[in-house]
Amino acid sequence: MTMKHIAGPNDWPRLPLLEGWQDTCTTLNMWAQVVGKIRLTLSPDINHSWGSTLYVTTHGLTTSPIPYGMFTFAIDFDFISHALCITTSQGNDRSFALEPMSVANFYRKTMQALAELGIEVRIFTRPVEVEVAIPFEKDEQHASYDANAASLFWHALVQTDCVFKEFRARFTGKVSPVHFFWGGIDLAVTRFSGRTAPKHPGGFPNVADRITQEAYSHEVSSAGFWPGTGVGEAAFYSYAYPSPPGFSDYPVQPEAAYFHDKLGEFILPYEAVRTAANPSQTLLSFLQTTYEAAATLAHWDRSALEREIASA
Repeated sequence: MTMKHIAGPNDWPRLPLLEGWQDTCTTLNMWAQVVGKIRLTLSPDINHSWGSTLYVTTHGLTTSPIPYGMFTFAIDFDFISHALCITTSQGNDRSFALEPMSVANFYRKTMQALAELGIEVRIFTRPVEVEVAIPFEKDEQHASYDANAASLFWHALVQTDCVFKEFRARFTGKVSPVHFFWGGIDLAVTRFSGRTAPKHPGGFPNVADRITQEAYSHEVSSAGFWPGTGVGEAAFYSYAYPSPPGFSDYPVQPEAAYFHDKLGEFILPYEAVRTAANPSQTLLSFLQTTYEAAATLAHWDRSALEREIASA
């Protein structure tokens, strides 16, 4: 099997520990939720909330085109120019600088820019997946923006996006796009066995249980990358729902990977990937072996769901 994405060690940026950029990370999380909820409100309701996610681009993150009447528009985080850019299929655009500002100010600027483009939208302004949910228009607490930290995290997303897409291509069954969930600020890709799953108990902070239950309506093996809330450093994760017996004890690669009992998922520190002789192959080994843990133990029909990628 040929791996098309070959990145060297220097292509994967060194990321600070989460505590070193926690304030910026939290602020970015809230900004992304503002933008994501705009897409969620105006886009078709695609299964598993896939119609609300963001995607990695050559400059940052995008909503992709959002329908509005007889035209479309897109909202992009540009982490090279450090700007929020809104463009329309009519050729109009608005932008403003990404710099230290409160979530409330970001929300006002975004809504004002949309209004100037003739786009009227009302969103549910309470954030999700956080214990303390301050409505966007009232959030003056989160106002940090370290441009360098934001850029480094995005560069890590770029490399991860490429490897995740390589991994996604190996599956012929139902599989999600590689997409960025603004609730948990994580890039993820999810494979499905094709079977329904037990009703999920829900319980995520400030998320309606019906949303979680629909997201996990079918059996999954899911992997992702996030700044590392709960583990203190950027990391890759992999979990199964439902988790089959023996999942936590299944031997996975690389050696730095481990099962986090509290989170209930396998974890691979980003630093272990970044410093590997072949970071992309190291990450692929984690994705493949943790998927095999789920698919083998839960008796997925792997011969019908997987394929070999022909050499170029």
